[in-house]
Amino acid sequence: MEYLIGIQGPDYVLVAADTVAATSIIQMKHDHDKMFKMSEKILLLCVGEPGDTVQFAEYIQKNVQLYKMRNGYELSPTAAANFTRRNLADYLRSRTPYHVNLLLAGYDDHEGPALYYMDYLAALAKTPFAAHGYGAFLTLSILDRYYKPGITREEAVDLLKQCLEELKKRFILNLTSFNARFIDKEGIHEVDNIPLAKVES
Repeated sequence: MEYLIGIQGPDYVLVAADTVAATSIIQMKHDHDKMFKMSEKILLLCVGEPGDTVQFAEYIQKNVQLYKMRNGYELSPTAAANFTRRNLADYLRSRTPYHVNLLLAGYDDHEGPALYYMDYLAALAKTPFAAHGYGAFLTLSILDRYYKPGITREEAVDLLKQCLEELKKRFILNLTSFNARFIDKEGIHEVDNIPLAKVES
């Protein structure tokens, strides 16, 4: 019932996530941030079982920060994605697997922008666009039709708006608010002009 989306451009990645925290048929919160800052230029978006998402994402977050303290430099998005995948795969083969679906987005000064799709079975893929949740059934076809490799920031925001409007029109659940962020060589920036109301923190 949750929704994550990511769109990679030539020099940035645009990501968005709904802000609803729900249990069964009850909405617990409407201002829940599902994005975890791994480093200055890497974001991990996480959905799944409520306890698992926070525990696993924070575990990865703290280990990425520990790596920077020990070595004096940050992991690249590729390295962070592979580290995350390895941990998820190890827990999958234990008695305490994490049921989480992830998008990892980041920018590296040498490799440029990167967007990684990861599911709860620890399958990892580098993709130009990705979505998680039931909303992905409704919006992947829009991304497939209108995405192009050289997509500008304005076009990416318009494509995101198109996806969110489709959710608003067709999805049986009411996802009222979203957080959206750009990641580029300058770092992580908020996006304010998306169509559905943004929850004030």
